[in-house]
Amino acid sequence: MPFCYGVVPTTATFLTTSSTPNTEAINLALRQATRGFDLQCLLVCGKGAALTAISGIGFRVRRWTTVGSGGTAITPAPRRIGTTAATTAASSESALTAGSVSGAYQLSFGCGAAGPGGWVAANPDATIHCEGGSADEIAVNSQSATASLNLEISAEITE
Repeated sequence: MPFCYGVVPTTATFLTTSSTPNTEAINLALRQATRGFDLQCLLVCGKGAALTAISGIGFRVRRWTTVGSGGTAITPAPRRIGTTAATTAASSESALTAGSVSGAYQLSFGCGAAGPGGWVAANPDATIHCEGGSADEIAVNSQSATASLNLEISAEITE
């Protein structure tokens, strides 16, 4: 049975979409380590105030073939007491830089600019896998036609 971990940014301020409309911004990066990991859940929420019902935030999940850099470190938290520490590294913030330009899109979903959304793998084969010992990274990018929308994001992984 795999170990399950929550990946929740602890930044004091919200994450944001790009300051340039319709441009992707990396908000969350999951980087491989000793063990491979599976991304099995993403929960998002737009934190806009006084926005119309048609405003929205799109999210695109990409698997990169090299590891990027930057951001604020996140320590994946075990869901069960007594579970060993995760080997997966995670980071958040709009200041992240991606890995190589050959990142392949794995998933797309969205939420309202002032409401919740998310994605959950339908079954274990539908998770997004990152092999241990490789140079891969999974990045969750946000984008919107409205610049600099506030958002929150969290993930659940298994190792």
